[in-house]
Amino acid sequence: MVKKPIKKHPNLVKLGKRIRELRKEQGFSQENFAATAELARTYMGRVERGEQNISIQNLIQIALTLKVEVADLVPRLKELKMPQS
Repeated sequence: MVKKPIKKHPNLVKLGKRIRELRKEQGFSQENFAATAELARTYMGRVERGEQNISIQNLIQIALTLKVEVADLVPRLKELKMPQS
């Protein structure tokens, strides 16, 4: 069976990249970070790769774990693209 590639929206990729950067800066492994944030490691992997549309509540959990403002995780408006339907 051939795996269908996961569609990644550029906005989610940018968000995931920022989360990964902050996580690594703070010395968290992905597994340790996910446990601290009380989220599944596989979920965090999908978020960091831009494969997972993240809920606001999970974004808040990530920000609290990283001790940053939620706005520090979200790319600036000029860097985002309108989602295609």
